[in-house]
Amino acid sequence: MFVFSCAFVSCALFSVVHAHAAAPEESVKIQVNDKIVLFPEGQPVVDGSSQLQVPFRPLMESLGYQIGWSQEGREIKVTMKKDDQTLALKTGDSFVVLNGKQVNLNSMIGMAQGSVYIPLRFVSETLGSKVQWDDDNRIAIVDADGKYHAPAWYKPKQQDGVLEFAQGYLGVPYAWGGTTPDGFDCSGFVRYVFNQKRGMDLPRTSTEMYDSVGVAVASPKPGDLVFFSKSGTSHVGIYLGNGQFISATTSHGVHIDSLSSSYWGSRYIGAKSL
Repeated sequence: MFVFSCAFVSCALFSVVHAHAAAPEESVKIQVNDKIVLFPEGQPVVDGSSQLQVPFRPLMESLGYQIGWSQEGREIKVTMKKDDQTLALKTGDSFVVLNGKQVNLNSMIGMAQGSVYIPLRFVSETLGSKVQWDDDNRIAIVDADGKYHAPAWYKPKQQDGVLEFAQGYLGVPYAWGGTTPDGFDCSGFVRYVFNQKRGMDLPRTSTEMYDSVGVAVASPKPGDLVFFSKSGTSHVGIYLGNGQFISATTSHGVHIDSLSSSYWGSRYIGAKSL
């Protein structure tokens, strides 16, 4: 569910969408396939009916439409074309015209901050593109190519002391099967850190962690787990940022290494966000 709202009203000069500014942590992002859509003027907002309203031009251009506009009295008319499909809409209306046929939106088309707004549901209900909602990262993902797409942006993790806590054990010796500060193996170290700082009960081995917990991410963020392999998943560490991670190694005990080193870089197989 969306947890904030914005009021949509009309002004004397044009039919206008007036959106209260949302706090940064409440902002909503729009993604088309694998790319985040940039909105240089108005930003996506949620109205009083919990509908996500989106600036029309950046969204439709990212979907490959050619756009034109004109002023008709007090209103703005927008026309769009892609292949054999034509669309037309006008501020103040609650419908669009698709290939000459009127399609109701159940929401007024408005304007604010120089941008015409429409409900995002238009993309799924009128254009037929599936829209996923990622609540953790507050991203609406438009699968315009018909394929599933993971979020292209991940909300930064709240600092909870995991990284500082982990680094407090630098130098603790390696111990096969070790799960305490007397000695750690790689998964024992990761499991201990997350149990102590987040109360998480992670699986015992790096293979089980890789196979069964978290969400795979293309690029790790601080606090994510990073995995390595010789023949099958064989090592796990905690990403610190700036290309570095901390783990319990057989040669140095708990130690900080680089993902780009010749040894670890050649064995890196991926990252997962918890």
